[in-house]
Amino acid sequence: MLFETQDASERHAYVRRLRAEGSRMDWSAVRMDTLCGRLKQPTTYRLSLFVPNSGSGPEGGAR
Repeated sequence: MLFETQDASERHAYVRRLRAEGSRMDWSAVRMDTLCGRLKQPTTYRLSLFVPNSGSGPEGGAR
């Protein structure tokens, strides 16, 4: 996870800042989630980056 907030405008500002800085991030591997809030929990916005499995574990197939 790269960033998490409960403020949508803060999430947009973070993404704009990353793009303005010219980060060499692979944007096709970025995931933006909106976790819907309920009465007891506010809506949360999460920005994550997919990291491929390195192959060094049960899911990677290396034994």
